[in-house]
Amino acid sequence: MDTQRELFPFGNPDAVELPPKPDLESTSTVKEALPEFQEHMARKEFTTNTVKAFLHDMGLFAEFVGPEATLKDCSTEKLRQFIHYLQHERGAPCSPKSLDRRITTLKVFFGWLADHGIVPNDPAAPLVHDRAQSPLPHILTPEQAENILDIARSMRDADEAPDARPYLLLSLLLATGIKKAECMRISLKHIDLTDVQRPAVYIHYDKPRQRFKSRLLALPPDWPATLEIYLRRYQPKEMLFECTPRNLEYVLHNISAVAGLRHPLTFEALRWTSAVHSFREGMDEERLRKRLGLSRISWRETLPIIQTLAEGPL
Repeated sequence: MDTQRELFPFGNPDAVELPPKPDLESTSTVKEALPEFQEHMARKEFTTNTVKAFLHDMGLFAEFVGPEATLKDCSTEKLRQFIHYLQHERGAPCSPKSLDRRITTLKVFFGWLADHGIVPNDPAAPLVHDRAQSPLPHILTPEQAENILDIARSMRDADEAPDARPYLLLSLLLATGIKKAECMRISLKHIDLTDVQRPAVYIHYDKPRQRFKSRLLALPPDWPATLEIYLRRYQPKEMLFECTPRNLEYVLHNISAVAGLRHPLTFEALRWTSAVHSFREGMDEERLRKRLGLSRISWRETLPIIQTLAEGPL
Protein backbone atom coordinates (compact mmCIF):
# COMPACT_ATOMS: atom_id res chain seq x y z
CA MET A 1 0.00 0.00 0.00
CA ASP A 2 1.22 3.48 -0.80
CA THR A 3 1.09 5.15 2.61
CA GLN A 4 2.02 8.48 1.09
CA ARG A 5 -1.47 8.55 -0.41
CA GLU A 6 -3.04 8.81 3.01
CA LEU A 7 -3.97 12.22 4.42
CA PHE A 8 -5.16 12.60 8.03
CA PRO A 9 -7.43 14.56 8.03
CA PHE A 10 -7.85 17.40 5.53
CA GLY A 11 -6.30 20.59 6.85
CA ASN A 12 -4.12 20.70 9.95
CA PRO A 13 -5.42 18.31 12.64
CA ASP A 14 -3.02 19.51 15.30
CA ALA A 15 -4.29 23.07 14.87
CA VAL A 16 -7.78 21.79 15.65
CA GLU A 17 -6.90 19.59 18.63
CA LEU A 18 -4.37 21.66 20.60
CA PRO A 19 -6.13 23.99 23.11
CA PRO A 20 -4.59 27.06 24.81
CA LYS A 21 -2.19 26.43 27.66
CA PRO A 22 -4.05 26.41 31.00
CA ASP A 23 -3.32 29.16 33.51
CA LEU A 24 -1.91 26.76 36.06
CA GLU A 25 1.37 25.94 37.78
CA SER A 26 2.65 22.73 39.31
CA THR A 27 1.97 24.36 42.68
CA SER A 28 -1.72 24.87 41.87
CA THR A 29 -4.04 22.65 43.84
CA VAL A 30 -6.07 19.88 42.25
CA LYS A 31 -9.26 21.75 43.11
CA GLU A 32 -7.95 24.93 41.43
CA ALA A 33 -7.30 22.97 38.25
CA LEU A 34 -10.84 21.68 37.85
CA PRO A 35 -12.39 24.83 36.27
CA GLU A 36 -9.57 24.90 33.70
CA PHE A 37 -10.10 21.20 33.08
CA GLN A 38 -13.80 21.84 32.48
CA GLU A 39 -12.95 24.57 29.95
CA HIS A 40 -10.50 22.21 28.25
CA MET A 41 -13.19 19.54 27.88
CA ALA A 42 -15.63 22.13 26.51
CA ARG A 43 -13.09 23.26 23.90
CA LYS A 44 -12.51 19.64 22.95
CA GLU A 45 -16.28 19.23 22.60
CA PHE A 46 -16.58 16.37 25.06
CA THR A 47 -20.16 15.21 25.45
CA THR A 48 -22.20 16.62 28.31
CA ASN A 49 -22.31 13.24 30.02
CA THR A 50 -18.54 12.80 29.73
CA VAL A 51 -17.85 16.24 31.20
CA LYS A 52 -20.22 15.57 34.08
CA ALA A 53 -18.70 12.14 34.78
CA PHE A 54 -15.08 13.34 34.55
CA LEU A 55 -15.71 16.29 36.87
CA HIS A 56 -17.41 13.98 39.37
CA ASP A 57 -14.44 11.61 39.24
CA MET A 58 -11.95 14.44 39.73
CA GLY A 59 -14.07 15.78 42.58
CA LEU A 60 -13.64 12.42 44.32
CA PHE A 61 -9.91 12.57 43.69
CA ALA A 62 -9.63 16.16 45.00
CA GLU A 63 -11.51 15.11 48.13
CA PHE A 64 -9.20 12.12 48.58
CA VAL A 65 -5.92 14.05 48.30
CA GLY A 66 -7.21 17.00 50.34
CA PRO A 67 -7.64 20.74 49.67
CA GLU A 68 -3.93 21.58 50.01
CA ALA A 69 -2.62 18.92 47.63
CA THR A 70 -0.84 20.45 44.64
CA LEU A 71 -0.55 19.02 41.16
CA LYS A 72 3.13 18.20 41.71
CA ASP A 73 2.13 16.22 44.83
CA CYS A 74 0.10 13.80 42.70
CA SER A 75 2.52 10.96 42.18
CA THR A 76 1.77 7.64 40.54
CA GLU A 77 1.76 6.06 43.99
CA LYS A 78 -0.83 8.61 45.16
CA LEU A 79 -3.03 7.75 42.18
CA ARG A 80 -2.72 4.04 42.95
CA GLN A 81 -3.72 4.73 46.54
CA PHE A 82 -6.81 6.51 45.22
CA ILE A 83 -7.71 3.52 43.04
CA HIS A 84 -7.29 1.21 46.04
CA TYR A 85 -9.51 3.56 48.06
CA LEU A 86 -12.24 3.41 45.41
CA GLN A 87 -12.13 -0.38 45.34
CA HIS A 88 -11.82 -1.20 49.01
CA GLU A 89 -12.13 1.76 51.40
CA ARG A 90 -14.67 4.28 50.13
CA GLY A 91 -17.67 2.35 51.40
CA ALA A 92 -19.60 2.76 48.16
CA PRO A 93 -19.81 0.24 45.31
CA CYS A 94 -17.36 0.79 42.46
CA SER A 95 -18.15 -1.46 39.52
CA PRO A 96 -15.40 -2.52 37.11
CA LYS A 97 -16.93 -0.20 34.51
CA SER A 98 -16.90 2.79 36.89
CA LEU A 99 -13.34 2.05 37.97
CA ASP A 100 -12.28 1.77 34.33
CA ARG A 101 -13.79 5.19 33.60
CA ARG A 102 -12.16 6.78 36.64
CA ILE A 103 -8.75 5.54 35.56
CA THR A 104 -9.50 7.05 32.15
CA THR A 105 -10.40 10.32 33.87
CA LEU A 106 -7.04 10.39 35.65
CA LYS A 107 -5.23 9.66 32.40
CA VAL A 108 -7.06 12.41 30.54
CA PHE A 109 -6.57 14.97 33.35
CA PHE A 110 -2.87 14.37 33.98
CA GLY A 111 -2.15 13.73 30.31
CA TRP A 112 -3.58 17.18 29.58
CA LEU A 113 -1.40 18.76 32.28
CA ALA A 114 1.72 16.94 31.08
CA ASP A 115 1.08 17.89 27.46
CA HIS A 116 1.24 21.54 28.49
CA GLY A 117 4.23 21.16 30.81
CA ILE A 118 2.26 21.95 33.99
CA VAL A 119 3.65 18.75 35.47
CA PRO A 120 6.98 17.38 34.22
CA ASN A 121 5.74 13.82 33.84
CA ASP A 122 2.34 12.18 33.52
CA PRO A 123 1.80 10.26 36.79
CA ALA A 124 -1.23 8.48 35.32
CA ALA A 125 0.67 6.98 32.38
CA PRO A 126 1.77 3.83 34.29
CA LEU A 127 -1.80 3.11 35.42
CA VAL A 128 -3.38 0.15 33.70
CA HIS A 129 -7.00 -0.81 33.31
CA ASP A 130 -8.24 -4.06 34.76
CA ARG A 131 -8.68 -6.14 31.64
CA ALA A 132 -9.96 -9.19 33.53
CA GLN A 133 -13.47 -8.40 32.36
CA SER A 134 -12.33 -7.42 28.86
CA PRO A 135 -10.22 -10.10 27.17
CA LEU A 136 -7.96 -9.11 24.33
CA PRO A 137 -9.66 -9.07 20.94
CA HIS A 138 -8.97 -11.89 18.51
CA ILE A 139 -6.93 -10.98 15.45
CA LEU A 140 -5.82 -12.81 12.33
CA THR A 141 -2.27 -13.92 11.78
CA PRO A 142 -0.69 -12.64 8.54
CA GLU A 143 -1.15 -16.15 7.10
CA GLN A 144 -4.84 -16.21 8.01
CA ALA A 145 -5.36 -12.74 6.56
CA GLU A 146 -3.76 -13.79 3.28
CA ASN A 147 -5.82 -16.99 3.27
CA ILE A 148 -9.17 -15.24 3.57
CA LEU A 149 -8.13 -12.79 0.86
CA ASP A 150 -7.25 -15.74 -1.39
CA ILE A 151 -10.66 -17.29 -0.72
CA ALA A 152 -12.46 -14.04 -1.47
CA ARG A 153 -10.32 -13.49 -4.55
CA SER A 154 -11.32 -16.92 -5.88
CA MET A 155 -14.98 -15.95 -5.41
CA ARG A 156 -14.38 -12.81 -7.41
CA ASP A 157 -12.63 -14.68 -10.22
CA ALA A 158 -14.94 -17.71 -10.34
CA ASP A 159 -16.11 -18.83 -13.80
CA GLU A 160 -19.65 -19.39 -12.56
CA ALA A 161 -21.53 -16.76 -10.54
CA PRO A 162 -18.50 -14.62 -9.68
CA ASP A 163 -19.01 -12.38 -6.65
CA ALA A 164 -16.62 -9.49 -6.04
CA ARG A 165 -18.29 -8.27 -2.86
CA PRO A 166 -16.40 -10.50 -0.38
CA TYR A 167 -13.01 -9.45 -1.72
CA LEU A 168 -14.03 -5.80 -2.04
CA LEU A 169 -15.14 -5.80 1.60
CA LEU A 170 -12.24 -7.77 3.07
CA SER A 171 -9.52 -5.88 1.23
CA LEU A 172 -11.15 -2.58 2.22
CA LEU A 173 -11.30 -3.47 5.92
CA LEU A 174 -7.82 -4.97 6.14
CA ALA A 175 -6.27 -2.04 4.26
CA THR A 176 -7.98 0.73 6.20
CA GLY A 177 -9.10 -0.61 9.59
CA ILE A 178 -12.35 1.35 9.37
CA LYS A 179 -15.33 0.64 11.62
CA LYS A 180 -18.53 -1.05 10.52
CA ALA A 181 -20.48 2.21 10.74
CA GLU A 182 -17.85 4.00 8.63
CA CYS A 183 -17.98 1.21 6.07
CA MET A 184 -21.75 1.52 5.76
CA ARG A 185 -21.50 5.31 5.26
CA ILE A 186 -19.10 5.20 2.31
CA SER A 187 -20.61 7.07 -0.61
CA LEU A 188 -19.60 6.28 -4.16
CA LYS A 189 -18.58 9.91 -4.56
CA HIS A 190 -16.10 9.48 -1.71
CA ILE A 191 -14.08 6.88 -3.61
CA ASP A 192 -11.11 8.56 -5.27
CA LEU A 193 -9.98 6.83 -8.46
CA THR A 194 -8.31 9.89 -9.97
CA ASP A 195 -5.12 7.83 -10.07
CA VAL A 196 -6.15 4.18 -10.47
CA GLN A 197 -2.68 3.14 -9.33
CA ARG A 198 -3.25 4.94 -6.03
CA PRO A 199 -6.95 4.52 -5.15
CA ALA A 200 -8.29 5.99 -1.94
CA VAL A 201 -11.48 6.36 0.05
CA TYR A 202 -12.59 9.41 2.01
CA ILE A 203 -14.11 8.63 5.42
CA HIS A 204 -16.40 11.58 6.01
CA TYR A 205 -17.89 13.01 9.21
CA ASP A 206 -20.34 15.90 9.26
CA LYS A 207 -20.42 16.80 12.95
CA PRO A 208 -17.82 19.42 13.99
CA ARG A 209 -16.81 17.51 17.14
CA GLN A 210 -16.03 14.46 15.00
CA ARG A 211 -14.11 16.30 12.28
CA PHE A 212 -10.79 14.79 13.41
CA LYS A 213 -12.12 11.41 12.25
CA SER A 214 -12.44 12.52 8.62
CA ARG A 215 -9.57 11.10 6.63
CA LEU A 216 -8.45 9.90 3.21
CA LEU A 217 -7.17 6.32 3.26
CA ALA A 218 -5.19 4.37 0.71
CA LEU A 219 -6.72 1.28 -0.89
CA PRO A 220 -5.03 -1.77 -2.44
CA PRO A 221 -3.86 -1.37 -6.07
CA ASP A 222 -6.28 -4.04 -7.32
CA TRP A 223 -9.28 -2.43 -5.63
CA PRO A 224 -10.48 -0.38 -8.67
CA ALA A 225 -10.69 -3.49 -10.86
CA THR A 226 -12.60 -5.32 -8.11
CA LEU A 227 -14.90 -2.33 -7.69
CA GLU A 228 -15.73 -2.36 -11.40
CA ILE A 229 -16.82 -6.02 -11.20
CA TYR A 230 -18.79 -5.31 -8.05
CA LEU A 231 -20.61 -2.33 -9.57
CA ARG A 232 -21.69 -4.35 -12.59
CA ARG A 233 -23.36 -6.96 -10.41
CA TYR A 234 -24.82 -4.95 -7.54
CA GLN A 235 -25.40 -1.60 -9.29
CA PRO A 236 -25.50 0.65 -6.20
CA LYS A 237 -26.87 4.13 -6.79
CA GLU A 238 -25.34 6.29 -4.03
CA MET A 239 -23.68 4.23 -1.32
CA LEU A 240 -20.96 1.64 -1.81
CA PHE A 241 -22.90 -0.97 0.16
CA GLU A 242 -26.65 -0.52 -0.29
CA CYS A 243 -27.58 -3.37 2.04
CA THR A 244 -27.93 -3.84 5.77
CA PRO A 245 -24.91 -4.29 8.04
CA ARG A 246 -26.23 -7.78 8.74
CA ASN A 247 -25.79 -8.68 5.07
CA LEU A 248 -22.09 -7.83 5.26
CA GLU A 249 -21.77 -9.70 8.54
CA TYR A 250 -23.11 -12.78 6.72
CA VAL A 251 -20.42 -12.27 4.07
CA LEU A 252 -17.73 -12.30 6.76
CA HIS A 253 -19.31 -15.30 8.48
CA ASN A 254 -19.30 -17.28 5.24
CA ILE A 255 -15.65 -16.47 4.59
CA SER A 256 -14.64 -17.51 8.11
CA ALA A 257 -16.55 -20.78 7.71
CA VAL A 258 -14.81 -21.59 4.44
CA ALA A 259 -11.43 -20.67 5.95
CA GLY A 260 -12.09 -22.80 9.01
CA LEU A 261 -11.28 -19.99 11.42
CA ARG A 262 -11.58 -20.78 15.11
CA HIS A 263 -13.07 -17.38 15.94
CA PRO A 264 -15.78 -15.56 13.97
CA LEU A 265 -14.66 -13.02 11.40
CA THR A 266 -16.10 -9.66 12.42
CA PHE A 267 -15.65 -6.00 11.55
CA GLU A 268 -13.99 -5.47 14.93
CA ALA A 269 -11.57 -8.37 14.42
CA LEU A 270 -10.55 -7.01 11.03
CA ARG A 271 -10.09 -3.51 12.45
CA TRP A 272 -7.79 -4.82 15.19
CA THR A 273 -5.99 -7.02 12.69
CA SER A 274 -5.35 -4.08 10.39
CA ALA A 275 -4.06 -1.95 13.27
CA VAL A 276 -1.76 -4.63 14.69
CA HIS A 277 -0.31 -5.60 11.31
CA SER A 278 0.39 -1.92 10.50
CA PHE A 279 2.03 -1.48 13.91
CA ARG A 280 4.21 -4.55 13.36
CA GLU A 281 5.23 -3.21 9.96
CA GLY A 282 6.56 -0.07 11.61
CA MET A 283 3.83 2.50 11.00
CA ASP A 284 4.38 5.59 13.13
CA GLU A 285 2.09 5.58 16.19
CA GLU A 286 0.67 9.04 15.49
CA ARG A 287 0.00 8.11 11.88
CA LEU A 288 -1.72 4.90 12.97
CA ARG A 289 -3.87 6.83 15.45
CA LYS A 290 -5.05 9.13 12.70
CA ARG A 291 -5.57 6.28 10.25
CA LEU A 292 -7.92 4.65 12.76
CA GLY A 293 -9.73 7.94 13.36
CA LEU A 294 -9.09 7.92 17.11
CA SER A 295 -8.86 10.86 19.47
CA ARG A 296 -5.80 11.16 21.67
CA ILE A 297 -7.95 10.13 24.63
CA SER A 298 -9.08 6.91 22.95
CA TRP A 299 -5.54 6.27 21.73
CA ARG A 300 -4.21 6.19 25.28
CA GLU A 301 -6.39 3.12 25.86
CA THR A 302 -6.03 1.56 22.42
CA LEU A 303 -2.25 1.68 21.94
CA PRO A 304 -1.38 -0.64 24.86
CA ILE A 305 -3.80 -3.24 23.47
CA ILE A 306 -2.22 -2.99 20.02
CA GLN A 307 1.25 -3.29 21.54
CA THR A 308 0.22 -6.37 23.53
CA LEU A 309 -1.35 -8.03 20.50
CA ALA A 310 1.68 -7.18 18.36
CA GLU A 311 3.99 -8.94 20.80
CA GLY A 312 2.11 -12.19 20.31
CA PRO A 313 2.12 -15.14 22.72
CA LEU A 314 5.11 -15.55 25.03
